[in-house]
Amino acid sequence: MSFSSDFLAESKKIIDGLDLEALEKTAQTLASVRDRGGRLFILGVGGSAASASHAVNDFRKICDFEAYAPTDNVSELTARTNDEGWDTVFSEWLKGSRLRETDAVLILSVGGGNAEKNVSPNLVKALNLAKEAGATILGIVGRDGGHTARLADTVIIIPTVNSAHITPHTEAFHGVVWHLLVSHPVLKAKTTMWESLAK
Repeated sequence: MSFSSDFLAESKKIIDGLDLEALEKTAQTLASVRDRGGRLFILGVGGSAASASHAVNDFRKICDFEAYAPTDNVSELTARTNDEGWDTVFSEWLKGSRLRETDAVLILSVGGGNAEKNVSPNLVKALNLAKEAGATILGIVGRDGGHTARLADTVIIIPTVNSAHITPHTEAFHGVVWHLLVSHPVLKAKTTMWESLAK
């Protein structure tokens, strides 16, 4: 067996291990948020920040969702980091956006945040704020889901099938899962370009 075949075999195991009930519940929850006029704030750090940006595009363009990623505004992100600190960069951004109970916060993360270990403290503080505001909390996370799993209304945990590949698999499956969600009939509002041409 080569590394490539092993890695792809692990990916197959992850697909088989995904919680179908959690996927359906997340799609329905997101549809409820959109249908009541709520906004969707997608938070991620590092590679997950890039995924958040892509996901915002898809939720806006395909699902008619009002969606935002704080990391898309590098000027505000770096000003808040410089002036207020990295740990509050998301919570202060959400305060400025007047996060409310009709809205939702979607976390894309490998570990989901951990206050005790000081891992992704910005996600932890954003989650605490979202809970206080009564906003819906969702997550697509790896490992045990961390702080996200503890506070979320619905969470999709990417199964760990090899502890040496937690990060690459989790970040790869962020894309698989959010593409599933934006393609779900309860959320999809627009036909995507290549599918429209196929007709």
